[in-house]
Amino acid sequence: MWNNYKLEILYQDEYLVAINKPSGLLVHKSMIDKDEIYFAMAMLRDQIGQWVYPVHRLDKPTSGVLLFALDSHTAKLLGEQFFAHTIKKSYLAVVRGYTEESGLIDYALSVKLDKMTDKNAVQDKEPEEAVTAYRTLAHVELDLPLGRYEKTRYSLVQLFPKTGRKHQLRRHMKHISHHILGDTNYGRGEHNKLIREKYGCHRLLLHSNSLSIKHPYTNEELVLQADFDATFENIFQEFSWSGTIGEKLAF
Repeated sequence: MWNNYKLEILYQDEYLVAINKPSGLLVHKSMIDKDEIYFAMAMLRDQIGQWVYPVHRLDKPTSGVLLFALDSHTAKLLGEQFFAHTIKKSYLAVVRGYTEESGLIDYALSVKLDKMTDKNAVQDKEPEEAVTAYRTLAHVELDLPLGRYEKTRYSLVQLFPKTGRKHQLRRHMKHISHHILGDTNYGRGEHNKLIREKYGCHRLLLHSNSLSIKHPYTNEELVLQADFDATFENIFQEFSWSGTIGEKLAF
């Protein structure tokens, strides 16, 4: 799938480069997917002809804005902004049920350790603070029976993570019982099956649509935005959400 794939570059100067990472692509090599041979980091390096330094990450099934530095010093400066939580991130997700108009999820998360990559890490860490704000952009009620319900309801939410814990958005939406569609780790299987069979959706419906960060040298605020892929656009059309998303987004 990724052989000869050209990554969409959202922004590039002599210090930074940002791409719209597609769903299903790892950011870098990982023992978690030890048989995977394609990574955004290596593909971008080959595409632009120079080494790149990741300053944050997106989960493999999540799409959207992914920022790299072009040298180690710039990577350090950008990393400091992420560590200080001074950057602004926005995600779009399609979730089960009708969400409230807005809300704040303040729910500490236990540290997720991988058996292979984290085998030497402390195993009994206390749960870490995790905070996510959200606002609802749209609802839909479908004439599709599922389980004990005669109709199925979904919501489109914009998520603003205030911290950066592993799988934070997916785990927080599960915590409030509004699981993200297509989530095979924390979601609901019956809903994932429905969107696969009815709408041909085989991905996690979570997209990093915007990242706002200060340029490390000019101090200019950069607002990097990534468009949705064909699967998201099809869901928007099927749910009659097309044409109303852009005007409702907040950055």
